[in-house]
Amino acid sequence: MTNESFKAKRFRNIGVITIASVYFLILVGGVVRSTGSGMGCPDWPKCFGTWVPPTNINQLPDNYLSVYKNKRIEKNEKLANYLNQFGFHQLASEIFSHPSQYIETEFNVTKTWIEYLNRLVGVLIGVFIFLTLVYSFPYIKKDISIFYLSLISFILVGIQGWLGSLVVSTNLLPIMVTVHMALALVLVAILIYAVARSQNRSFTQLTQSVSSKTYIFIYLAIILSFVQILLGTQVREWIDIISSQLGYTNREQWVSKVGSSFYIHRSFSFVLFIVNVYLCRQLYALQNKHLNKLANGLLAFIGLEILVGVILAYFAIPALLQPVHLVLATLMFGLQFFIFIFCYYSTRNRVLKLAVQ
Repeated sequence: MTNESFKAKRFRNIGVITIASVYFLILVGGVVRSTGSGMGCPDWPKCFGTWVPPTNINQLPDNYLSVYKNKRIEKNEKLANYLNQFGFHQLASEIFSHPSQYIETEFNVTKTWIEYLNRLVGVLIGVFIFLTLVYSFPYIKKDISIFYLSLISFILVGIQGWLGSLVVSTNLLPIMVTVHMALALVLVAILIYAVARSQNRSFTQLTQSVSSKTYIFIYLAIILSFVQILLGTQVREWIDIISSQLGYTNREQWVSKVGSSFYIHRSFSFVLFIVNVYLCRQLYALQNKHLNKLANGLLAFIGLEILVGVILAYFAIPALLQPVHLVLATLMFGLQFFIFIFCYYSTRNRVLKLAVQ
């Protein structure tokens, strides 16, 4: 094994581990939301002012509710001022005037430790992302784009951490949660592309060219999945509000109270299903065993996602399936993006081979 191949393998391995860790964090984040633990730690990066959270309310001062509420308000005032300076007046007004920041969150040891574990996983991903960046250094001379992709991923993780602090300070303000999810999807796509680009010569050569129509449906599937996940995040935000208002009881009433957001999300899933089924039909026509496996996986994810969605809608939103629904959607998005990469590099390798002959 040459030194160069070892470095390529090392980068691929840490990249795959990092991608898997990001998906695991999305799963853990889904558990945080499904259990209502998003404000289990009312401050950031510490939890109730310490690096190791308390296990009993007796470890907190008597006025802890007002203390952490005031800290959030102070932080939001600074954020609103910064946004106003950059011309985002409406967003600044929404952040500072939203009633969620004035809610006092009572200590709950279970929710506190669920949120704390979520943060620990986030720190672990930060370590993996840093190693991904370090292991990308050999590509500076070979393919500098891989280094830049790794650097952007590292920066994005830092931004995600900062956004996480804003999600806490604004007491799960909907727009913050949505932006947080959108950046997580962008991070997944960048990491997948970086790892795939480092291994681009290993992609199987297609026996026939990928048509423009197939690429259009790949793009469409990726965009629709991205939009659908954000729509689902908005539905999830309404569910959080409704569940809190009902004291996390009467789960059978939650969906009916969501309103139009749920019906838009549900109707959009039908469009997504049609587009992906047609895309898989196009992929099967290319008669490549690797693409066939990817298409089979995509159909499996879509089928499972629809099944879980139906159960959530008609069986009182089982808490266990809420994070599963989100992870399946993000896995489908990642697979669609990888299908695009596979088609691109496989086609390019075919063209290069024909040019040499």
